[in-house]
Amino acid sequence: MLVSTKGRYALRVMIDLAENSTGGFIPLKDIAGRQDISEKYLENIISMLTKAGMLEGLRGKGGGYKLTQTPEHYTVGSILKVTEGSLAPVSCLAEDSNSCKNASDCKTLPMWQRLDKMIDGFFEGITLADIAFPNHGGGDYVI
Repeated sequence: MLVSTKGRYALRVMIDLAENSTGGFIPLKDIAGRQDISEKYLENIISMLTKAGMLEGLRGKGGGYKLTQTPEHYTVGSILKVTEGSLAPVSCLAEDSNSCKNASDCKTLPMWQRLDKMIDGFFEGITLADIAFPNHGGGDYVI
């Protein structure tokens, strides 16, 4: 499994919004500046997160982006799945894959299924709050 730049940046954006939340909208240029990511590249990532209902956007003066829920309600897994699609370690387990014709005889399939569950459990067990505010009761995960 390889998490793309898009997935890593999506996490950074969500952490930035959690850490800098005042209840209002945060301009894209502020996020881009703090994270040292181009605004153009962030527009695509933010669009994905907004379409998934994780962010709310407002155009114009006083506009920007904000989380639609508190940081405790987002998991790293849910954020990565928006940008990565699947976190499956092998293509035959990806959500959009067709069943493998060899699945019934595949000796390695149970191993890959177990790894897939471990990966999903790990990322679904870490919230945005755990990362953004590790000294406030979160951070029970091992990095």
